[in-house]
Amino acid sequence: MRFSGLRVLREGLTGNRGWQAQWRDATPRAEYDVVVIGGGGHGLATAYYLARNHGLTNVAVLEKGYLGGGNVGRNTTIVRANYFLPGNSEFYSHSLKLWEGLEAELNYNVMHSQRGLINLFHSDGQRDAFVRRGNAMRNRGDDAILLDRAGVRRHLPYLDFDNPRFPVYGGLYHPRGGTARHDAVAWGYARAASDLGVDIIQNCEVTGIDIARGAVTGVQTTRGAIRARKVAIVVAGRSSQVAAMAGMRLPIESHVLQAFVTEGLKPCVHHVVSFGMGHFYISQSDKGGLVFGGDLDFYASYAARGNLPMVEHVMEAGMALMPMIGNARVLRSWGGIMDMSPDGSPVIDRTHIDGLFLNCGWCYGGFKAVPGSGWSTAHLVATGEPHASAARFRLDRFETGRGLMDEEGTGAQHNLH
Repeated sequence: MRFSGLRVLREGLTGNRGWQAQWRDATPRAEYDVVVIGGGGHGLATAYYLARNHGLTNVAVLEKGYLGGGNVGRNTTIVRANYFLPGNSEFYSHSLKLWEGLEAELNYNVMHSQRGLINLFHSDGQRDAFVRRGNAMRNRGDDAILLDRAGVRRHLPYLDFDNPRFPVYGGLYHPRGGTARHDAVAWGYARAASDLGVDIIQNCEVTGIDIARGAVTGVQTTRGAIRARKVAIVVAGRSSQVAAMAGMRLPIESHVLQAFVTEGLKPCVHHVVSFGMGHFYISQSDKGGLVFGGDLDFYASYAARGNLPMVEHVMEAGMALMPMIGNARVLRSWGGIMDMSPDGSPVIDRTHIDGLFLNCGWCYGGFKAVPGSGWSTAHLVATGEPHASAARFRLDRFETGRGLMDEEGTGAQHNLH
């Protein structure tokens, strides 16, 4: 089933009775070539690119809940490629290029909106740092425009430019950055993967990983044992728990990141805006709600909810940046479980167990990485070799200390990334 404007019109005139299920609700088979643990954006994208790029269709995606119910539905939907360090920069640049053709490829509206992202700076030191970042972005072929105070005012007239504590010096403008609809990304990849023959299996929790003579042989689930020659762990904040089933201890901490949505308002925030003096970022959804978030809750947790002090902190940052936000009523909030690595950069790598692959450590960067992550993980699983864009996302860098990518320069403390 393909979507088109004519199809939407016809269904609207006939009571919407002709729509079909978006993907097959598959029953687990006894054996697959590849099992992907985790039905979020990264796992579904991995399965899709395994089928689309490598012709591997005997693949199962196992999701313990329902599609869109995990971290892929618990984020602030930002898409960008404004990273600085080699290793991260080329990966996110590749991912953004995939985003730009995603809707046409999947024939699915993921509501990708390249409304532009502006990172504000509030001191001479921050300006120098963003000049370097902007030059790095332009050198690899991405877009970056340095705005002075007047340039920021033209784009963002509603900011508090007279705040004596946080004066706005300027901003780094990334026009190709923007947002997308989080759960629609999962649904689009699920639909496309299912059409290529991948089994999407919901309500199927993995309870064990079977290993024999140093090689993975399958998984145990709440719906029975499933044999597989290759298994990919793609479970975001649950990475440490699932890897422990294979006897692995990961250098990952799980922390809660809260997000908030206000009542629907008339269009007023036309970009994604990041506050340089407080970890606060905001955009406006297509339904009119202001979507914003801030720092982690700073303590390890697997709870999909956060604490009140961080709620207060985020609201204070929003008020300092744009006092007008105080007139909006917050309707809902949620917490996503972030898998935080020691250097703030992810892992896409083989493990010491033959046939077992790992995708984790996305910190704040998980949603924007979905297409690139799926592409790179599929390449690794299919060929046994890392994709060029993700070649530095090695697991052993934390053991050897070589190849670390501390994007923020905050050291080896997980929660500071």
